[in-house]
Amino acid sequence: MTDTPSPHPTGPGPTGPDPRQALLDVRTEVAKAVVGQDAVVTGLVIALLCRGHVLLEGVPGVAKTLLVRALSAALDLDSKRIQFTADLMPGDVTGSLVYDPRSAEFSFREGPVFTNLLLADEINRTPPKTQASLLEAMEERQVSVDGRPHRLPEPFLVAATQNPVEYEGTYPLPEAQLDRFLLKVTMPLPARGDEVEVLARHAAGFDPRDLAAAGVRTVAGPEQLAAASAAVRRVDVGREVLGYVVDVARATRTSPSLRLGASPRASTALLATSRAWAWLSGRDYVTPDDVKALARPTLRHRVQLHPEAELEGVTVDAVLDSVLDSVAVPR
Repeated sequence: MTDTPSPHPTGPGPTGPDPRQALLDVRTEVAKAVVGQDAVVTGLVIALLCRGHVLLEGVPGVAKTLLVRALSAALDLDSKRIQFTADLMPGDVTGSLVYDPRSAEFSFREGPVFTNLLLADEINRTPPKTQASLLEAMEERQVSVDGRPHRLPEPFLVAATQNPVEYEGTYPLPEAQLDRFLLKVTMPLPARGDEVEVLARHAAGFDPRDLAAAGVRTVAGPEQLAAASAAVRRVDVGREVLGYVVDVARATRTSPSLRLGASPRASTALLATSRAWAWLSGRDYVTPDDVKALARPTLRHRVQLHPEAELEGVTVDAVLDSVLDSVAVPR
């Protein structure tokens, strides 16, 4: 994502395997398959550290599917993909009860949601009832079928995609579901140099279906992720920075361009992502710059423009930048 810079660790890691360095190395491995999306990979790693989910917005053909597959390979995680369509049913996502004539009993058959990294492709092309089937999975990390809960594997991340320019035949995600996504990350078209590199790789025989041939290695796993998540939770946040997070959220509620500002849940999300960003950057404390770096991807899907502002061509990101400029930064 162009929203956040790349982290630059500033402190030494512990002796032995360093979870921070392992997660930073993930970007190098994914780059062997996907060109120019380091910041998007960083956003997905932040979501994993915070046990959150990511909404990826970009036009078709910017390697969203390849990105998730490469990330799962670098992290030694299972991944599955669901193509959301108008006729997709909730049971096609979560799983359903299947009758076994031999035992004369019903048994639960797991759906594709039972994985570590779920790519929900074009999530806004399926009706609200099927979209809602993901809500329990995203929030509770379980699915309930016939009144019985079934736990999902850990870690679990939903990377949902949507096309920002094509609205025919789509069902916009309701606020309740948008709020379940920790980050909304925009995947821009590649710069000219990156696009030339993509073509050069394909000309040399690159096969996006064969990540092993591309040299993508496993550099981290569930153990490193668990250790990293625990370390993120220990990152210190001073009361002044906590106040800064709250002030940023409250400023969105009074912005004349917004009809819906950031909720208290958005404040806690911004706190969590800022902590993860600080840890990836090699610090055990959060600064206001960490909050600024993650404000746009954390808040942009949680606020709504006034129709008049939309007609004038105002963008959510521009409003958030203005909000950040207006809030006093603690020293």
